[in-house]
Amino acid sequence: MSPKILYPKKNIMLYFKQKYFPLSKTKNLQGFTLLELLVALAIFAVIAVMAYSGLNTVLTVRLQTEQYATQLAHLQMAMTWFGRDIEQYIERPIREQYGDKQLSLQGTNSQIELTRAGWRNPAQQQRSSLQRVAYHLEDQTLLRLYWRVLDRAQDTQPNKMALLNDVNNLQLRYLDKNKRWHEQWPSSDLLTTKNAILPIIAIEVTLKVKEWGRITRLFRVPGKLIKKEKLKKKN
Repeated sequence: MSPKILYPKKNIMLYFKQKYFPLSKTKNLQGFTLLELLVALAIFAVIAVMAYSGLNTVLTVRLQTEQYATQLAHLQMAMTWFGRDIEQYIERPIREQYGDKQLSLQGTNSQIELTRAGWRNPAQQQRSSLQRVAYHLEDQTLLRLYWRVLDRAQDTQPNKMALLNDVNNLQLRYLDKNKRWHEQWPSSDLLTTKNAILPIIAIEVTLKVKEWGRITRLFRVPGKLIKKEKLKKKN
């Protein structure tokens, strides 16, 4: 019977480790060091910050573009309303709530009131196709006022339509046939001139809008010339 060989415990562990876990395999089983984890986390954080910054920029630009597009649509609609009303102007004076006659078109450098034709009536209501409208600025909002009747009673109230916000200024000018500009219509010098004719051929509308600046449009005014004698008879 062969004698039993005793190996030290340390040598036995080293033997089994070298036999079943070669050096190449033990290296592959090693994990990340703390420094490697910190470097990976730092790189991930940098990439995340860059991605968030780019996404935030895209969303901000998109929001600003939508706001500009909405304001531009409202601005175009406001000018469209101005054009429709002025270019369909008709010489039809009215009576205001106190019974006094008002001209078919009258205005200052900041507001205007006129009678227009072509008021659509798809519901076939019992009303005229003529409409009295007015424009003025209130709390930086451009308002369009219109009345359902031409000759008003004391309890007749206008309907208000908000056309455009963030309007800092509304300026109106009136061009006569002699190519002279006036700050109000009818102009005081035309009313005081003997046998004067009140020919208005165009109205200039200037809006000063936040984020857009000054925007000017010129609208042609249809209609015949009005003599002063005729104006006196109307009044």
